[in-house]
Amino acid sequence: MTKSLILTRIAPPQIQGMKRYLKIHDQDNVVVALEEFKKLDKLEFNGQSILISENIPVKHKIAIRDFLRGEAVKMYGLTVGRAKTPILKGSRISTENTEHATESFDTLQVKTDWKKPDIGRFQGRTFKGYHRKDGSVGIRNYWIILPLVFCEKRNVAVIQDSLVKALGYQTVEEFGVDTRLLVDLFRSGAAAPELLKADILRTQAEIHNRRVFKNIDGIKILNHDMGCGGTRQDADSLCRLLAGYVLNPNVAGATVLSLGCQNAQVSLFQEALDRFNPGHGKPVYIFEQQKYSSERELIADAVKQTFCGLIEADKIERTPAGLEHLSLGLECGGSDGFSGITANPALGHASDLIVGLGGTTILSEFPELCGAEQDLINRCETPENAEKFARLMKTYSARAEAVGSGFYANPSPGNIRDGLITDAMKSLGAALKGGTAPVKGVLDYTERVSEKGFYLLCTPGGDVESTTAMTSSGCTMIAFTTGLGTPTGNPVAPTIKIATNTALARRMPDIIDLNAGTIVDGADTIPSKGEEILEYVIRVASGEAIPHAERLAQDDFIPWKRGISL
Repeated sequence: MTKSLILTRIAPPQIQGMKRYLKIHDQDNVVVALEEFKKLDKLEFNGQSILISENIPVKHKIAIRDFLRGEAVKMYGLTVGRAKTPILKGSRISTENTEHATESFDTLQVKTDWKKPDIGRFQGRTFKGYHRKDGSVGIRNYWIILPLVFCEKRNVAVIQDSLVKALGYQTVEEFGVDTRLLVDLFRSGAAAPELLKADILRTQAEIHNRRVFKNIDGIKILNHDMGCGGTRQDADSLCRLLAGYVLNPNVAGATVLSLGCQNAQVSLFQEALDRFNPGHGKPVYIFEQQKYSSERELIADAVKQTFCGLIEADKIERTPAGLEHLSLGLECGGSDGFSGITANPALGHASDLIVGLGGTTILSEFPELCGAEQDLINRCETPENAEKFARLMKTYSARAEAVGSGFYANPSPGNIRDGLITDAMKSLGAALKGGTAPVKGVLDYTERVSEKGFYLLCTPGGDVESTTAMTSSGCTMIAFTTGLGTPTGNPVAPTIKIATNTALARRMPDIIDLNAGTIVDGADTIPSKGEEILEYVIRVASGEAIPHAERLAQDDFIPWKRGISL
């Protein structure tokens, strides 16, 4: 019988002074070190005293029985690896003694019974959002400027420079720092000692007060290196991706630049818009350079038209919306050995709360679902979705192996160093971000959410490629768990960073918004932290809280290039 990744089976660590380790599931044969173990330490387990045979860092896994070569290593009740050599009880599970392995999966065990979490605390709550003509609700009011081909990147940059600073919006270069103050001091005769003492940090209020349009949250740029030279399939995919950004509820309108001769034709982009949502009602201004006599003329037209569009978009104000309009992307990056026992299951509980309230969440990064396939298949509401998920996973795996790699190569050096030594070990913890809700739909890359509920989206395991795709598919916010720290954000979807451990939250307070390390510390449980995450999501959605990634203008955008370059 296939086992299921159920949150209630993951017992949160007890308060400090209790066990120094965590056994996640009854059928596990390893435990997670919650503290560092020294050689010759003793681990007290089920009435036996296990002698630790080597120094074992915090977050790494400890064998609680002897393994013969070939035996399965189990966490979360499932296979996460196989012993390459005999492993003695009390040893560290490592890349030297363990290799990637998972359990097989099929599509014949569809099961959709689901007990919703208690949503009483959030029932009837609202956030202040931007209501669009198609009935969707955004949490930000952005104008986006995008090229259909990399040839237009320079023109996009000139338009950005012409508009963003003039209208009072923060640029990446400013980053909340007033360099002009240094220039003024220098011109007045100040020397280096005085310049070094100058307070040039600009507050968010100071930046906001410069704005010409008070209801426009920003002008965002979607630059990329695609649109021509690759396969026609990649050009089609890019047009669909960009169309999804225009249709994202956080976007009020768009300025689009085209050269004219590229593979990513204007017609493909417009067809994608019409196919996805013909009644979106948003202004989309398209400028094709090869129809102009000069770049300056093109840029002048684009700036004037965009300015007029901004005047109209500024008339939209925040009004109350039910929590069923929340759409949250579930992401992890820079993962560590605590990801699967703190931040990821806590985010999974928040996801279940949002789905229970009628909202939408999306789980992506298919290479990081390796080993969790059967659980997700069992949760699909229809056999068709179960079959689609299994097919996408098998196809993705086969393509990776065809170029000399595979899912087994997924853990990064940082993951391995912090205790995630196989892809399955990483994946089973990563899958917990998706909670336990039924799978409403399975989306291939650039496909979009059509109903509310929990979705699986096929993307790479790369953080930015994944968040880029989730935003195109409809997410208005990203919740991003991290154990090692990462500055990743998104230009359109505000990105919340959730630390898996307290040490990271203390070390990198400029990028971390919430700390799930309090679960290991004993101050929180998985459900209580999940509720805290949702409370913060509501504040961000209302514009009452600005995540650090948004404050720092960490606007990362990378389309997925699936084909070869021609």
